[in-house]
Amino acid sequence: MKRLNENIAHFLRSQNFVIVSTVGRDGTPHNSCKGIVKIDGSGRIYLLDLYKERTYENLRHNRRMSITAVDEHKFAGFCLKGVAKVIREDRLQPHIIREWEAKITQRITHRVLKNISGQKGHPRHPEVALPTPEYMIVMDVKEIVNLTPHHIKQQG
Repeated sequence: MKRLNENIAHFLRSQNFVIVSTVGRDGTPHNSCKGIVKIDGSGRIYLLDLYKERTYENLRHNRRMSITAVDEHKFAGFCLKGVAKVIREDRLQPHIIREWEAKITQRITHRVLKNISGQKGHPRHPEVALPTPEYMIVMDVKEIVNLTPHHIKQQG
């Protein structure tokens, strides 16, 4: 596993969602939005998936995946590449579900505050209607790619 420094872990925690990329049996890439539940500094990332569909099927046949997070305002981002395993719903520990629920509450609060400040987005709160997690993805990070352009990294 590739150890994550605190700056990368903090960057990932500050994102409302990340893009998870997997590969189908036919070699076609698949991207989906997922929420990070927990980041282990040793290089393990925990994500809950609400739908047992394409990402799930892809991981059953090819455990390699990547996680991409970008902050447009900071013009920074990371792509983490690694190997994942699937943890079935019946094996999810209660504290993981509580952490996921806290994340959803945080997202709803963030949306309400933006709406109050006049930054209108979705008229409802779609997070409220999300189903309970179907399974958990645990990825061991093998490679970290800093997506921040070189000239911006040099200025910082």
